[in-house]
Amino acid sequence: MSSPILLAIVPSQGPTTGGTPVLLLGTGLTEATAVLFDSTPATNFTVNFDGAITAVAPPGTGTVQVTVVTGSGTSNSLSYAYQPPAPPVILALVPPVGPATGGLPVLIVGHGLADATSVLFDSTPAANFTSLGDGAVLAVAPPGTGTVQITVTTAAGTSNGASYTYL
Repeated sequence: MSSPILLAIVPSQGPTTGGTPVLLLGTGLTEATAVLFDSTPATNFTVNFDGAITAVAPPGTGTVQVTVVTGSGTSNSLSYAYQPPAPPVILALVPPVGPATGGLPVLIVGHGLADATSVLFDSTPAANFTSLGDGAVLAVAPPGTGTVQITVTTAAGTSNGASYTYL
């Protein structure tokens, strides 16, 4: 038998936190004993058939070389680039205005919002907030005056500000 051959990796990039399912396409992959991201083993891998393996990328940084190890040898390598997580982005507020007494639920729409750790109305924390997935956070406005900037913070950073006006 000859060493396995890798032809493609899809996707060829993912977050530094790992966890991305990666499809490796090639030949001679049936007897895979390991999938390596540089020297770090994939979190998990499944041989789909002789020409395809699905592997879960481990955490990492920079660009690494992915190889498949079989009893017949180690494959050629393909590059996989770890991307730092992007900070959240706010696209819209619904509604963008509310009473000075606070207490109004505000739907914050955007992306990267799933793991919100704080929601601020300028420097005042929201009275309460709930992440509704990657695309939205529902926050209860604290009391305030004038126009303030709402921001959402996650482990990846702090979002852009979105204007909210107290009436």
